[in-house]
Amino acid sequence: MSDEQRPAIHTITTGAELKRWYWLKAELEVEYQRLGLPTGGSKAQMTERLAHFLDTDEVLKPVARRSESKFNWARETLTRETIITDSYRNGPNVRAFFEAEYGPDFKFNIAFMAWMKDNVGKTLGDAIEARRAIAKREKTEKPPIPEGNQYNAYTRAFHLANPDRTAKDARTCWAWKRARPGHNRYEDGDLAALEP
Repeated sequence: MSDEQRPAIHTITTGAELKRWYWLKAELEVEYQRLGLPTGGSKAQMTERLAHFLDTDEVLKPVARRSESKFNWARETLTRETIITDSYRNGPNVRAFFEAEYGPDFKFNIAFMAWMKDNVGKTLGDAIEARRAIAKREKTEKPPIPEGNQYNAYTRAFHLANPDRTAKDARTCWAWKRARPGHNRYEDGDLAALEP
């Protein structure tokens, strides 16, 4: 593993160099502000736009998500017959509905939020049944981790390989790993971060 130190983001001059390192979204946002670039989008999108800018000096604007529906998820009365619209947003009103209809153990999770996003046109009654199916599946299998969530993917792989290690150990190895160039997948060599 390389002992090369992670550079400050403002010293990066090429897209390839930017992509060699792991950046927090907050770090990208600070760099966008320093350069006077328009922010917005996911961390992966921001990384790609910044890399493009470093290589070409061309400013790409974030793609705005436009919804056609004017349904106000924060204020409308929600029922099992409410249609899921492209303007769907989580919030206290939505949470209160699901807790009342599903039960007090209702929780939003990645799989359910993806289901909501992918099922515009279905009803909240369908969503309740989908959440129950997801909860049942989660009892026997771990849900997939989205590609952009490198921290969760790393810590899951860490704990599978090292079931006796603590969450603190995983965080220590993650910090060590992300401070180095290259990929951020767990490898047995990352345990070097725990050596005195």
